Amino acid sequence: MYEVCSNFMDYKRWWPEVYLDIQTTGRDKETGNEVFALLTKGKLPYKLRWNSCKTAENAPYSLSLKASGDLAGHGTWMFEQDGEYVKLRYDWYVNAEKPLLKFLSPVMKPIFRSNHYWAMRKGLEGLERELERRRGAASSNMAGG
Repeated sequence: MYEVCSNFMDYKRWWPEVYLDIQTTGRDKETGNEVFALLTKGKLPYKLRWNSCKTAENAPYSLSLKASGDLAGHGTWMFEQDGEYVKLRYDWYVNAEKPLLKFLSPVMKPIFRSNHYWAMRKGLEGLERELERRRGAASSNMAGG
């Protein structure tokens, strides 16, 4: 699970409903880590352009990142082994910096929240598909296929 969530370039494959484009843009001055330019969307008719880079990694337990652009703040993925399963938690603390979203936020907050929940559900569905795909690939390789 950590490997899937820590590889930002793959988000577009397993979370296509939200991640439209991902490009590398160089290195972050503070961390020295790779910066990713992201184009994302939800169900609502707008797109967000923002940058993200890893700020801390404690593989396979946690991964932190920062965001700037239309979304600004930070997030942390946390992974906890629970038998054959992994408990996954993502804490995401961002502000909408896109002018239209900032302007509409006081009255549209419930709709924006619903849009966020939709995007996260799509992320969970995408993770499940990606893990199933990887299990299938591993089974094929073990079977000599």
